[in-house]
Formats: sequence, structure tokens, C-alpha cells
Amino acid sequence: MAQADWLTGGNRRALAVERIYSVTADLVSRAGFDAVSIDDVAERAGCSRATVYRYVGGKSGLRTGVLTRSSARIAEAVQREIGELQGSERVVAAITESLRAVRADAVASKFLAEAAPDEIRRFLAGSPQLAQTATVLTGLDTAQPLAAQWTVRVVLSLLIWPADSPATERQLIEQFVAPAFASGER
Repeated sequence: MAQADWLTGGNRRALAVERIYSVTADLVSRAGFDAVSIDDVAERAGCSRATVYRYVGGKSGLRTGVLTRSSARIAEAVQREIGELQGSERVVAAITESLRAVRADAVASKFLAEAAPDEIRRFLAGSPQLAQTATVLTGLDTAQPLAAQWTVRVVLSLLIWPADSPATERQLIEQFVAPAFASGER
């Protein structure tokens, strides 16, 4: 009996990439990035190693693709939560929701828990959309790129060294971060 084509019903490339990234994200959420191999992904996706390499590249391509998709999901969750908020209220909500969304995302939380600091730094440096996303989500002035970078650093510091509770984190953000953005509200 012939095996069914797993790439039917649309653009073959898009279907292959989506399936490969989906399988990778599932494997990473269970075992972590370092434990996942190209062989594992190919077997679980029902394709060959060559197909994985052809459509997404090697392990670094898998990592980048899965993290990029994870980042997009997180940004969408934050955007839904902040809605039409403005000013420092928006900044506080964006940061607190970012913390919650990253912690809830299996891929992002595994990456931050397991990756070496240099690896995290390389990913962040190679991701200019991160600061752009922070600018949009917090409502920051695009003429202030350092403010977006600083906001990303605040989120990362709280992810790596969390406060005792989400309430304490919110208090820290309201008391020490929000005032930095309140000057434009006067």
C-alpha cells in the first residue's frame, strides 16, 4: 500500500515548513533544544533528513524558526491583553503580560532555561524585530530605540531572576519602570 502524501492540500513548501516547525516545537517542549536531533524531527514529521535540510536548514534553522514562531505567539498574546491601553499603564501591562506569556510558552521558557548566556545574546542580537515589537506593544516613541531595548532588558531580567510573585513583579514595574515612561503623559 502506498504511503499518503503528507504535503497535500496547499503549497508544498509552506506545508512542509509548518509541519517541520510544529514537530520541532513539540519535541523541544518535551526534551529541550539540545536533545532534539534532525533525525528525531524527520522521523516524527514523516519525512527524510534531506527534506528537513531542504526546507528549514540544519539545527540552527530549526531553532531560529521555532523561536521566531514562539516570539510571534507571545507578541500576539500581549497585543490581545493590552488592547487600547495607553501610556505607562500600557507599558506595565505589556511587560507583565510578556512575562506571563513567555513563562507559559514551552519553547521560549525551555530556551531561556537551557541556553547558554552567549546563545541567548546571539539570538536577541540577531532579532531586531524584538525591539520593534517592544516599541509597538508598549506604545513607545519610535524615535527612542534605547527605550525599547531597555524594556526588553527589563523583561529578560525578570524572566531570569524573577521576583517572589507576579504581584511583586507588577509592583516593581509600576514603581520603577512606569515612571520612566510617565513624562510623556503630562
